Amino acid sequence: MKIRPFITGDETAVVALWRKCNLVRPQNDPKKDIARKMKVDPELFLVGVDGDKVVAAVMGGYDGHRGSVYYLSVDPAYQKKGLGRQIMRAIEEKLQARGCPKVNLMFRTDNSKVEKFYENIGYKRDACIEMGKRLIPD
Repeated sequence: MKIRPFITGDETAVVALWRKCNLVRPQNDPKKDIARKMKVDPELFLVGVDGDKVVAAVMGGYDGHRGSVYYLSVDPAYQKKGLGRQIMRAIEEKLQARGCPKVNLMFRTDNSKVEKFYENIGYKRDACIEMGKRLIPD
């Protein structure tokens, strides 16, 4: 897998990948999420490709205090081959190069199978509660 920055032509494939990985929710329009990301640190939006096929993706963010990871996805046909670990390392390296001291991530409670994956690459549960408030309805 080759990892590179997201380009506009990847949008359809990335949205399809997110749907295949069950990451899209009715309250989040994935195309709007992509458009928003492309306005803020687009270099922290990576895709993994096998030839011309997008097989992995991840969005990162850094606010000067903590880094964040969103929408990590690996095509189910490509899972269990180390691609998730590879693209996570790539986004961690980009965040670390910016001086990011710590990365936080979230995953939905109905996607608990990924918890073991994150533990295996060094992530641990933090003693905090995640809360959210929608400011712009999609």
